[in-house]
Formats: sequence, C-alpha cells, structure tokens
Amino acid sequence: MLLSKPKGRPLVSESARIELPQGTLDLLILKAIALEPQHGWAISERIHQISGDVLKVQQGSLYPALHRLERRGWIKASWDVSDNNRRAKYYELTRVGRTALGEQAAAWRSLTTAVGLLLDTP
Repeated sequence: MLLSKPKGRPLVSESARIELPQGTLDLLILKAIALEPQHGWAISERIHQISGDVLKVQQGSLYPALHRLERRGWIKASWDVSDNNRRAKYYELTRVGRTALGEQAAAWRSLTTAVGLLLDTP
C-alpha cells in the first residue's frame, strides 16, 4: 500500500513507504465491496478514488489479502464478465464478512480516536 498526495505527487518516497497497521487493508477491501461485488482492479481503484487519491493498493498486496479474506469466509468470489467484456473474478461480502466489517470499522474508529487523543495532548 502506497500513500501519496493527490495528483500523483508522493507523500513519501517510493523507497520509504508507510506501512499500515495489520488488518487495515482487509478493512479497506471489505468496505470497498460493501455496496456491490467488485473485481480486483475495481477494488483497488475504488480505494484510491474514495481516499482522495491518497491510498494506492499494489497488486502484490491486494490479491493475497483477497485470498486471505476468502479463506476466512468474509468474502466469496465468482467469475463474471467485466464492463470491458473480459472475464474477471468478482468479490462480494458474505454475511460473516458484513459482520466483520462492522466490528473492524468500530475497532478502527476506537483506535484512531485514542491515538488522536494522545497526539493532541501537549
């Protein structure tokens, strides 16, 4: 996962990537497919677009995360035809995945609130 400023200007250099806390990518993927099934490239683009062009998910991170979520039973995959008439694997939330999304989002909000309190302390 690469963090960058809008318009492609890097927030950090390519060699000094910021690592997200463990599980963050899983949460972002679950949220990206919460409304409708998406194929891998569309998931990556949705995260990039919704984050205001700040978060860019690399293929080498995305697909292992998708496989991990599928093994957990949080998402399921099926083959379909994409908008450009190519076969693509679409991922969608399962009932268990929707519950996990709610739990993960609540945990993330609690964590960021606590960190924010610490950072705002003089």
